Amino acid sequence: MDNEKRLGYDKEFDRWYAYDGCDLGCTCTPVRSVFKLWSPEAERVELFLYRDGVSGACDRRLLTPEERGVWTVRVEGNLHGVYYDYEVTVNGKTARTADPYAAACGCNGVRSMAVDLARTDPEGFAEDCAPPIPPENIIYELHVKDFSHDPDSGVPEEYRGRFKAFGWRDEKGRPPLCMERLRSLGVTHVQLLPIFDFGSVDEAGDQGQFNWGYDPVNYNVPEGSYATDAADGAVRIRECKEMIQALHQNGMRVVMDVVYNHTHAADSWLERSAPGYYYRRWADGTLSNGSGCGNDIAAGRAMVDNYIVHSVLYWAREYHIDGFRFDLMGLLTVELMNRIRRALDAAFGPGEKLVYGEPWRAADSPMEPDTAPAMKSYIGRLDPGIAIFCDTSRDAVKGDCFHAEQPGFINGGSGLGETVLCAAAGWTGGEGDFKPRTCGQIINYVSVHDNYTLWDKLAQCSPGAGGAVSYQDYREDLLAQNKLAAFICFTSLGSVFFQAGEEFARTKLGDHNSYKSSPEVNRLDWHRAWTYGALTDYYRRLIRLRKSLPGLCDKSAGAGERLVERTVHRDGVVSFQVEEGGPCGERLFVAYNATGHDYAIQLPSGRWTIRADGVDADQHKPLISHGNWVTVAPRSGMLLMK
Repeated sequence: MDNEKRLGYDKEFDRWYAYDGCDLGCTCTPVRSVFKLWSPEAERVELFLYRDGVSGACDRRLLTPEERGVWTVRVEGNLHGVYYDYEVTVNGKTARTADPYAAACGCNGVRSMAVDLARTDPEGFAEDCAPPIPPENIIYELHVKDFSHDPDSGVPEEYRGRFKAFGWRDEKGRPPLCMERLRSLGVTHVQLLPIFDFGSVDEAGDQGQFNWGYDPVNYNVPEGSYATDAADGAVRIRECKEMIQALHQNGMRVVMDVVYNHTHAADSWLERSAPGYYYRRWADGTLSNGSGCGNDIAAGRAMVDNYIVHSVLYWAREYHIDGFRFDLMGLLTVELMNRIRRALDAAFGPGEKLVYGEPWRAADSPMEPDTAPAMKSYIGRLDPGIAIFCDTSRDAVKGDCFHAEQPGFINGGSGLGETVLCAAAGWTGGEGDFKPRTCGQIINYVSVHDNYTLWDKLAQCSPGAGGAVSYQDYREDLLAQNKLAAFICFTSLGSVFFQAGEEFARTKLGDHNSYKSSPEVNRLDWHRAWTYGALTDYYRRLIRLRKSLPGLCDKSAGAGERLVERTVHRDGVVSFQVEEGGPCGERLFVAYNATGHDYAIQLPSGRWTIRADGVDADQHKPLISHGNWVTVAPRSGMLLMK
């Protein structure tokens, strides 16, 4: 017997009760508010209204059952700022629940709030729009608190670690150091770690708390600990919008890291309103745990999929979010992800919003009938406009992320040349155990919030004097390896992604799982950014170079065919050429030398110009060499244009 029939939620149930309307939750206007809750098996639903987030109820109303499992009540008057929750009775058992469809909430999300969203817009937000679609996607992963928690960020203490840090300016109109450095880097997209309401931080607590935020409580509400007032549900909305507006004004699009695969606790608002429906279970009735977090959302069921699609569209419309990164996308379905892609394209135009995610899961999870998991092996069934993080490329370049001392191509690993060349071609030749439809489905990266930072991984693979691992020491060998890792990412087909601080040798002092470590471990160290300013400049120039070379930015189905003459010269040295890779159709020659020695390579005949090497990542230096020989320095890359 399949999972759906076991729980009484079969396809027939969905046919009877699936509700496709977009008006669940509270629709608040100046004259009335309409409350709608989907609870198909409820016997009774009662609304409780409160003047604030802590006092007793000031009013209560019974909801009326309507078609397809929806309960509703209309309350006259202006309820903006009024808090509420429900009592839901199912099979004789009554549970108190906040609204799983709420757009606003109070402190720690335990009460929902009626909100007239037009009243939460900061000045000019109606005119806010994203910068034009860039020639290339350069994605920068950033945590809200990390960005400005350091006193050297230049942000006033009361705004450090909060949404307000992004738009703050001093009395002369100047942005803080952290924003100026971010703006000048040249990235096209900022991917924010979860900014929806999550459960691992006490919003009434102090700023010494920290969590990455991968534990959703209220999916459609911003996190209160990033706001200046977590008790007022309108403040967090307004300040979140201000952050997005500020990033747009500074030339960057905004990607939201979304976690629709599980909730903070299985006893969630979803579970309390429709017991048993929203979560996957095994044959014995126990919750599945493919997320590694205690529960899995039952993607593939009609109202689960509707919830996720409507939530994505809500953030895109109301908050002007420009893209979505899906955590543990392998727990979602191919069918759902393709539906999300279609919905975003229909609402905003083809390709206007980025969609990508992690094509894996932590453990097995029972899928709904006639669905396929959105994992790497199913990439050929995903819409070409959905990309995946390519862990195969990541591990080939820097070494296995789960085995700290195992090296990759750049730091002493052997036999990896062919794999690195496949990565450079965006895996479009079918060489791996997966086959993307285009290289546009590939996200190239070597570090992300999970596991060691790039610098810490390199330090683990190459201990210092006496075999001791030191993360603070300034080391030229690690600096060269860091540059080469970036060089490979920026000269490979696909989109480019890197973790905030990678550009200045970010260290977490060897903490490989800092999801709840102190802010001092996680924050961006802006003094270190000054120390490693030359590395930052190398990244900045790589970004500029990448944007100028259309052959590397090409996401078409035939882009991989441009990469020719792929050659492994010896262990640790590879090269390839890109036909019509330059701005005027010029040929490119790219080489990676991960060895500790110079390596000479003879170029095809013609006049070549050095565009990048291990020192300068955006130059125009004619190659002067008898016989067109070029020497690639140790632990570096080189790009030439003919």
